[in-house]
Amino acid sequence: MPRKEQGWVTFQTSEEERKILEEFCGQSQRTKTEILRELVRGLNQHSLPSNSLPTINTEEEDIYTQKPEIEISIQKKPLKVSSRNILKGVVKRVVTGAVNSEVTLEIVHRVELTSIITRVSVEELDLSEGKEAYAVIKSNDIVIARE
Repeated sequence: MPRKEQGWVTFQTSEEERKILEEFCGQSQRTKTEILRELVRGLNQHSLPSNSLPTINTEEEDIYTQKPEIEISIQKKPLKVSSRNILKGVVKRVVTGAVNSEVTLEIVHRVELTSIITRVSVEELDLSEGKEAYAVIKSNDIVIARE
């Protein structure tokens, strides 16, 4: 199956743009894929009137040096955790009980992790369907099983 049909997106960047992305990934301790997914998801939150999109005038400015009119700044302080296994996902489902809640994160398409945490933790973390969250896995052993 071609990459395009699998959901792959490829694009060209300058060496400087690649360095910027790699430095940001290192500082935020996230992968390029995570950063770009967050950027794409953020596009839904910024609706623009069609007349505010940048126009390209090739006589005045090269397409590769033109700066977009939208600036998305991420002012988040990186989360520091001693665990090495940190997976970013989107909350797919929260089943709330009297004391505990079952929270399911979709890490990538059709890959889900479910955790049981306290109802109070769900409220304090403001977890609800569609919000981004992290699964932090602290374990020295991974058990593999088969039927």
